[in-house]
Amino acid sequence: MISRRWYVIGGLALVLWLLHSVQPILSPFLVSMLLAYLGDPLVDRLERLGLSRTLSVLIVYLIFLLILLGLLLIIVPLLFRQLMRLYELMPLMLDWLQFKALPWIQVNLGLADSFWRFDRIKAVISSHLDRTTDIVGIIVAQATTSGLAILGWLGNALLIPVVSFYLLRDWDVMVARLHSLLPRRHEALVNRLVRDCHEVLGAFLRGQLMVMVGLGVIYAVGLMLVGLELGLLIGTLAGLASIVPYMGFAIGLTAAMIAGFFQFGLEGYSLLAILAVFVTGQMVEGMLLTPLLVGDRIGLHPVAVIFAVLAGGQLFGFSGILLALPVAAIMMVLLRHVHDLYKLSDLYSKPRDVSEPPDTA
Repeated sequence: MISRRWYVIGGLALVLWLLHSVQPILSPFLVSMLLAYLGDPLVDRLERLGLSRTLSVLIVYLIFLLILLGLLLIIVPLLFRQLMRLYELMPLMLDWLQFKALPWIQVNLGLADSFWRFDRIKAVISSHLDRTTDIVGIIVAQATTSGLAILGWLGNALLIPVVSFYLLRDWDVMVARLHSLLPRRHEALVNRLVRDCHEVLGAFLRGQLMVMVGLGVIYAVGLMLVGLELGLLIGTLAGLASIVPYMGFAIGLTAAMIAGFFQFGLEGYSLLAILAVFVTGQMVEGMLLTPLLVGDRIGLHPVAVIFAVLAGGQLFGFSGILLALPVAAIMMVLLRHVHDLYKLSDLYSKPRDVSEPPDTA
C-alpha cells in the first residue's frame, strides 16, 4: 500500500509542474495577489468604520490609483530626464577612465600599453549621442516587430486591476473557506503556522516596502538638495536596493560619489555632503524606520534574500522573483517549526546513562 507521504510528495511535485507550465500567464495573478494582500488590512479597517466591503475596496483602489498617477506624472518624467543626462555623461566618464584612472593603474601594475581597449566603447556611445531624442522611437520601432508580445503585455496589464479587485473583495471569504477545509486534527498547528507566516510576510511586504520608500525619499531629496544632477535617479535606485539591508547604502553611496566627483571634482564640501546624506539615511533607518515599521519579526538574512531572488529568477523568471521572498519567508517559518520539533525529539536529547534507574513515572 502506498504511504500517504508519497501522495503528499506527488501532489507537491504536480503543483510545481503546473506552476512552471503556466509561468507565462502567472505574473498578473501574482501581482494581483500581492496587491490584494497589501490592501486587505486597509479594507478591513474601513469596514470596521461601517462601510461595505465593496465601497471599502473602491476607496482603496482610488488611493492606489492616485499614487500611480503621481508616479507617472511627476517622478517618471524626472527619472527619464536624468537617465538621458546619464547617457550624455558616459563619454566623459570613459575619458576619465581612459586618460587618468587607467594610465595610473597601468603604471603601478606594469601592464602593457595595449591592455585597455576603451576607444571602441567611447566611439560607439558617442556616435549615438546625437540620436538621444529618438530613443523612444527606436524602442517603439523595435517593439512593433513583436505585436503579439505587446498585446500580451497589455492584456496582462489590464488583467491586474480586474483580478486584484475580485481578490480584494472576496479575500476574507476565500480565507474562511480555506480554513474550513483544514483537517480538524491539525487545525491548531496549521493555524499557528499560518499566523506565523502571516506575521513574517506582513512585516516584510508592508514594513520593508515602506522602509524602501522612506529611504528612497531621504536619499533622493538629500542628493537633490546637495545639487547632484543625478540625485533623483541615484536615490531611487538606492531605495529599491534597500530590499537587502545595507545594499542600498553601498550601491547608492558608490554611485553618488562617482557622480559627485564628475560634477564637483575634488570639492570636499560637496562630497562630504553626499556622504552625510547616506549616513543620515542609515541612522534614520536603524533608529526609526526599521524598528517602527518592521521590527525584529522578519529574520531573513541578507544572504538568504539575495539567494532567494536569484534562485526564483533562475527557476521561474519574473514570476519566480515575485514569489521568491514570500516563499523564503514561509520556508523560514517552517524551518523554525522543524527546529523546535528537533530540539524536542529523542535524536537531539542527551542519551540517558545506563547506570541510571529507569523512570517508572
